[in-house]
Amino acid sequence: MSEPEKSPVSAAETAGESGEQSKEEDLDLDLASIFVSDAQFNRNIFFDSSPQAVRLYILYNHWGLQVAVYFFILVDLSLALFEDPAVVLLPLWATMSVELLCILVFIARLTHYAKVIPRDKFWKDPKNLCIIAILTLTLLDMLIYGSLRALDCSGVRWSRVLRPLLLVNITEGRRLRQAFRSIRNALPQILLVFLLFIFSILIFSLMALKLFSKRGLKTTDGAPYFTNFLQIVFDLYVLVTTANSPDIMMPAYNSSSIFSIFFIVFILVNVYIFMSVFLAVVYNNYKKHLKEEVRQLVRAKRHKMARAFAVLQQKSVEGAEPVVTHDRWSRLVRRVRPDISHAHKELLWSVCDPEEKGAIGKLAFVQLADLLNIEVITLKQRPHPLQSLWPTLYLSKPSRLLCSVIQHRGFIILFDLIILVNAVFIALDEENPLISNSEWFFLALYLLEIILKLYVHEPRTFFSRHNFWNWFDTIIVVAALIATIANSALKSSSGYTSRQILDIVFILRVLRLIRVVDSINRFRAIINTLIRIGPAILTFGQLILVVYYIFAMVGMELFNGKVQFFGPESEAPERLYCGNPLLKDTAFALHNYCKNNFNQVVSSFVLLLELTMVNQWHVLSSGFSLTTHSAARLYFLLFHITVVIIIINIFVAFVLEAFFVEYSVEKSDLQNSVEKKIEELQLGVKQEKLEQNLVNSMETIDSEQEDGQKKRPALLFKIASKRYRTVDALIQRMFENDLDPEDFNENEDETNGNFSNPAFNL
Repeated sequence: MSEPEKSPVSAAETAGESGEQSKEEDLDLDLASIFVSDAQFNRNIFFDSSPQAVRLYILYNHWGLQVAVYFFILVDLSLALFEDPAVVLLPLWATMSVELLCILVFIARLTHYAKVIPRDKFWKDPKNLCIIAILTLTLLDMLIYGSLRALDCSGVRWSRVLRPLLLVNITEGRRLRQAFRSIRNALPQILLVFLLFIFSILIFSLMALKLFSKRGLKTTDGAPYFTNFLQIVFDLYVLVTTANSPDIMMPAYNSSSIFSIFFIVFILVNVYIFMSVFLAVVYNNYKKHLKEEVRQLVRAKRHKMARAFAVLQQKSVEGAEPVVTHDRWSRLVRRVRPDISHAHKELLWSVCDPEEKGAIGKLAFVQLADLLNIEVITLKQRPHPLQSLWPTLYLSKPSRLLCSVIQHRGFIILFDLIILVNAVFIALDEENPLISNSEWFFLALYLLEIILKLYVHEPRTFFSRHNFWNWFDTIIVVAALIATIANSALKSSSGYTSRQILDIVFILRVLRLIRVVDSINRFRAIINTLIRIGPAILTFGQLILVVYYIFAMVGMELFNGKVQFFGPESEAPERLYCGNPLLKDTAFALHNYCKNNFNQVVSSFVLLLELTMVNQWHVLSSGFSLTTHSAARLYFLLFHITVVIIIINIFVAFVLEAFFVEYSVEKSDLQNSVEKKIEELQLGVKQEKLEQNLVNSMETIDSEQEDGQKKRPALLFKIASKRYRTVDALIQRMFENDLDPEDFNENEDETNGNFSNPAFNL
């Protein structure tokens, strides 16, 4: 009697234990998935490993919240469009309200972050302190400025220069902080070269003063030539940028040809030697410090993977090495990459477990983050819709012959020649009826080409997200067809020339010529390399945005209203000197540079871009120094040094290194392992199928199975050349040969299963 009474209790206890184990298993998988995800994207956040903090951390890293943060930063930066001086002026209360909303969002995000990491770590993190300082100063500035405006007093919104610094200090801005660190690391060596460069400028300026000041020479505008030492220094500095060459030399050269020796020596020393040394110093220091950062980031990444392994590890028998089973590994990957297909997941497992033991050790497990960062193209084998509808007709000999013709290299060459002929017609006068009507002929040919390709290739595969050129061709041709039809319809209506539509048609015609690039292997290799390093280049785009924004805000406060633009239709006499009598008969006004001003943020950015291009930057700077004070040149000199000499050289150094890796270096060992496994499983797509022109980038009807042949698998895989899912994976690839594969950073504090941020030697 006792046994039946105890059995319900025993079942309940068993169910409770099972539930506890399942809950503990889920918590372990959550924690391990965080470690793997952080390792994959090289996040270095010292988060609390308690269940509540883990759930908050997963929410913190949700893509929706990250997009929201960037959105509100963009809104905050965009307020400059609507604040005085504005492109479109809004009431002060409106811009203040939006900025206050942005600040509240940033405070909420920071509070969320504070709940994720230990309190002592939060207050020791410099970027958190920077965000708190930025938000506090912004609120203080808003209060002061709003009070002054309420009292009808003028004020300065000095906190606007702090807005782009939020982009640097948010946790998602790690690569941007890395770029700033690269600049800071290179500054000491750059400063030494810069001091020598300035010393050289001063020496040559002193020689120029002694050579030319007493000769009574005049510049082209009648001013004394080389009589003021500071002016000579500025002019020779401008000459280094080549902006005033050969104008600055001509008075001396016209006086005597022998004086050209002075300028030739100056150009050789300062333009060709010192500028090259600048680039060499920046490149050398950038590469050295980047290599150290990558080494520490990789150690931190491997440590995270080691911690994930420690959470999931099991021992099959006493004394055996700990392992992670296939079931746990599979559930982990599903949490880290919910979008991954089952076939892709099993492919990665077969790479980790080549001997099919059903479990993997620590070294194999640590590879998971890098495996997930390798871009693998998955191609689904689907029958063509026409084959399903009319199999007899579609598989007939004439149909197969047509398919083979369309796939032939000659078909591609034919349409490349048609594109080149079309280019000649585009260059001719479109007013000629023969030329204008020929566009319909070319459009018909391009539409026929797309239809024939769709006859050969399964449509969903043809328009897969990896086939950029297929999308490009189709969109350009269809858009050109629509625009041409619209242009013809509007042109036939009375009194309408449809000039804007015609401009669109011309642009679309020219864009169509770009496809020829895809037909030339070396061109395609270069373009693909540029596309792959594009995300990394965007980091420097953010860096330029930050610097431009700061200089634009400062420039608007210093030079707002000093130069006015009156428009081409204006008859006002002030337009001849940009609304400022101090600019009358100056090069700035004579060149009609009036629209280059700091009267609102858009024109400020355009002006800064022109200064970055260097040409005529001395004329632009002279306009503002004449309307304010000669010391205004310091603003333009500081901008040139910061952007052109430092940031542009850092950017060039990165592009050189990244392009070399992408263009020249072979696939990594891990990529080769994945590719080898694909070949072993007979799931591969031949390289030429993917790397030839867009027509051959998919499986074709020729691969249909004959009677008695082995049926092909439903999914095929291919390594996407040397493409990576993250920028950090690309950067790591630069220094892969210098990294120890068994360096797990085990000396870090592991008392709570976590790790500290890498400590860079800055």
